[in-house]
Amino acid sequence: MARDFSSLKQLDTPVKVLFTGYLSTVAVGYLMALIQILFTHGMADGKFGLSIDDIVYSYYGNRSGSVIETQLNGSMKENASEQERFLIMQWVRDGADQADYAKSGVQAVIEKRCVMCHNKESSIPNFTDFNVIKELAQEDKGATFSSLTRVSHIHLFGISFIFMFVGLIFSFAETSTTKYKSIAIGMPYVFLLFDILSWWLTKLHPMFAWLVILAGAGMGVSFLFMWTVSILEMWAFDKVFLNTEGEHHPKWSEIVEGKFKQWGGEDAFNKGLAFGKQAAVSSWNQALPLLKAWYHKLKG
Repeated sequence: MARDFSSLKQLDTPVKVLFTGYLSTVAVGYLMALIQILFTHGMADGKFGLSIDDIVYSYYGNRSGSVIETQLNGSMKENASEQERFLIMQWVRDGADQADYAKSGVQAVIEKRCVMCHNKESSIPNFTDFNVIKELAQEDKGATFSSLTRVSHIHLFGISFIFMFVGLIFSFAETSTTKYKSIAIGMPYVFLLFDILSWWLTKLHPMFAWLVILAGAGMGVSFLFMWTVSILEMWAFDKVFLNTEGEHHPKWSEIVEGKFKQWGGEDAFNKGLAFGKQAAVSSWNQALPLLKAWYHKLKG
């Protein structure tokens, strides 16, 4: 027997407070994550703000220089003076010879500017070990496959749990039809899978960098939509979803459905779907040779 669930506006106040507390905390966490991205990936090209170059440098790497140079011109730019950064980069370009490490003054700069964070107690590269520095002085090939594996499984587990509870709360909403509510709940999982996949594809070739931004934006829009509707239905239903006479406004999804039919309806959808399939097939055809080359490289 089917069970009738209460809508968000009909929930008891303690439950509303519980849901609102969770949604508010997760929203702040999401905002902090976006800020963290701006100060890490967003500074990969040395300029504030997320761009295609930032994505390429973060995952594919900046093949024209070393890892140290990329970081010194990017997210670590503010941690040392221009003269100190030039000194380190010149040493790297001269071969990063251990014999010149102390004599050139590079060791003193690193101990002064870097070791406070890059030490053996931290989870980031340990700059008290010269071999670590030597390795980072090699060509910048972006994220390693081991780091991508680690970050991928963390994101898949963590973000899936976040959207499970956000989607569960949103499922009590009544201002949307079941069709569009299901689409909104399922969208972030699709975008999450594409987001993780796009990291790996960008690691293989920089042309896939735009997928990272597209997938991330899709997750953000999904989260914002479900969060906003849930909060408004719990605490401002009468003001937002009812008119002055207490009658319901047309459901937003019914308005979208009407506009959808005006713009061509199923024909427009099928054309968009065909374009999406074509883009997916084209991307796969370009990615497949790269995957095969990577596989043969590992096997050989």
